[in-house]
Amino acid sequence: MITPNSLPVFRVAARLMDRRTPPDVEVLTLATGVRVRLHRAPDAQSKGPALLWIHGGGYVIGSAAQDDDLCRRFARELGVIVAAVDYRLAPEYPYPTPLEDCYGALRWLVDLPGVDPARVAVAGASAGGGLAAALALLARDRGEVTLAAQLLVYPMVDDRSATQEGLDDHHHRLWTQKSNVYGWASYLGDADPNVAVPARNPDLSGLPPAWIGVGTNDLFHQEDLAYAERLTLAGVPCDVEVVHGAFHGFDGVVPKARVSQGFFATQVTWLRRHLMQTESAPS
Repeated sequence: MITPNSLPVFRVAARLMDRRTPPDVEVLTLATGVRVRLHRAPDAQSKGPALLWIHGGGYVIGSAAQDDDLCRRFARELGVIVAAVDYRLAPEYPYPTPLEDCYGALRWLVDLPGVDPARVAVAGASAGGGLAAALALLARDRGEVTLAAQLLVYPMVDDRSATQEGLDDHHHRLWTQKSNVYGWASYLGDADPNVAVPARNPDLSGLPPAWIGVGTNDLFHQEDLAYAERLTLAGVPCDVEVVHGAFHGFDGVVPKARVSQGFFATQVTWLRRHLMQTESAPS
């Protein structure tokens, strides 16, 4: 469970795990000071699709380095550029800083010479999925970037789950109700949740196609299905993958299990369909 007292321990553990940078990963610092980890497929097109990946960690822990293997797989399977953003963490940097860090990375990625701006998707897991959903909304509202897709892996999209009774039971591994309360309080700070929380946004129309995947034993199961339903009602194409019996982050705990491999394969197939079907007209 993540609390103010345990947070430093979790962060030290994360740093120890992420000390080594693989030789095939480029670590870049943007003009904003935010770092990104760039993964390039050996056969990437000269002007091809790209994926902005946002790591999880309840808005309070984690780093882009934790998903190096996953991002490398996305890059190789899809033949695309994958940029993983090291957004600043709450509670030191509450909303909107993490979201603006992600938006800055998105703008940078879209402008890369090797990226087709018409074929860029945002993706993330857990809190990263929540930020990806919020980023899709922000991109729509600002009108500077047109996203091709949003991939939301068991996303953390609704702070109201933190106070909902009956959700804190033994099935919720890795991310519990108490951790959820702390994560949301840290991220929101003094912000208005009606502005900062994707599931509270009254208008979900005009967003890019979405994919949402979640397990039935995930704390976010109900909120994710509710968000998917609202997207559909708003006219946004939304594919949903529900994994029976799966807990939060199951694919990271047992990545080689058949169910985890299938979960990832579904994401790759969906991204390929949405990133490979449209190309920008030559200038």
